[in-house]
Amino acid sequence: MILSRYERMIARRYLLPGKGEAFIFLVASISLVAVMLGVAALVIVMSVMNGFRAELFDKIVGLNGHAVVQGVGGRLPDWQDVLKQARATPGITSALPLIDQPLMTSYNGRVEAILVRGMRAEDIRSNPTINKKVLAGSMATVTPGSGRVAIGARLAEELGADVGSQISLISPQGQTTPFGTVPRIVSYTVGAIFEIGVYDYDKAYVVMPLRDAQSLLLMGDTVGMIEVQTVDADRVGPILAPLAKATRGDAVVTDWRQMNAQLFEALAVERVAMFTVLSIIILVAVFNILSSLIMLVRAKTRDIAILRTMGATRGGLMRIFMVVGTTIGALGTVAGLILGAIFLFYRQGVVNFVQLVTGQNLWDPSIRYLTELPSKPDPVEVVVIALMALVFSFLATLYPAWKAASTDPVQVLRYE
Repeated sequence: MILSRYERMIARRYLLPGKGEAFIFLVASISLVAVMLGVAALVIVMSVMNGFRAELFDKIVGLNGHAVVQGVGGRLPDWQDVLKQARATPGITSALPLIDQPLMTSYNGRVEAILVRGMRAEDIRSNPTINKKVLAGSMATVTPGSGRVAIGARLAEELGADVGSQISLISPQGQTTPFGTVPRIVSYTVGAIFEIGVYDYDKAYVVMPLRDAQSLLLMGDTVGMIEVQTVDADRVGPILAPLAKATRGDAVVTDWRQMNAQLFEALAVERVAMFTVLSIIILVAVFNILSSLIMLVRAKTRDIAILRTMGATRGGLMRIFMVVGTTIGALGTVAGLILGAIFLFYRQGVVNFVQLVTGQNLWDPSIRYLTELPSKPDPVEVVVIALMALVFSFLATLYPAWKAASTDPVQVLRYE
């Protein structure tokens, strides 16, 4: 919007009112702050929602793969053939044999439900999700025949176990006697304690070498499933279609969307709902701009009439008030983006501070899955939020600008 020299001067004068106009300036400042808070709130919430989904996806997929080929009945006897078929399928980048079995563990009289994961030693050492944050011990000690396992950090807390502790794994698949099946109890040494960052996993997982898991569960040379990684998680269905067809009847192919459908659908719905609700905050803030401009037009009616008699056009007056309102919205938008970026950078410190002041646990990992508040700003979303705030601010200026341009100088000045 191109303004003439006098229009710029008047717009600047109305943005910074002089003596006796402090109330109008206060209302305009409140409008700016309101837009700033609305934009900041929307940027912060959407970034946290994106970060929550991305963190969950990375950790869940990093531990379970994009899909699993699971044997019917929980056993995959010819897993070597399935492994070869998976690796030969175009689009599959890796295929690893796994055992996932829910069991019980005990230590010093404490008993917890666990999920035993059997992996080949080389796969344990090369898995970034497990090795990313080893809190104690070393994954290098978890080797076949060593009698050592790695456990999640929350499970270690619940059991009161540490590196070097002897924990007992209890399997219901034991020896059969005339009195029934006797549970199989085997002791293992904790060789490492890791933290994946997903509470449910850190509270349940016990990772051990594949051969040790086969021995514990009396599985012989069978495995439970083949974990598969693909080149594109969003195209996992079409990529795995040939493998699913080849293994039909012997195994079932389940991708990450089916395994976590309810969780990710709930996140998608919540994301849309939060965006809609918080957009209303920006709309309410823009109404403050509308009210402040209407007050400004009412206060400047005499000045507007004098400008009209001096030759100011209706279009010129409209441009002046449109620029005033849009400038307030633009400054509020920029300030909101800066405030949002600062909050996101120090988000965990802010959460810790609020928890310290209120004494409330705002981020309970047992409820929120993740141990820390995540964040992943989306540049496209940030641009959309900024444009939305600017468009709303511009639309709020139209009525006051039209009202100012419609001022009749004869009616205003006839008794002056």
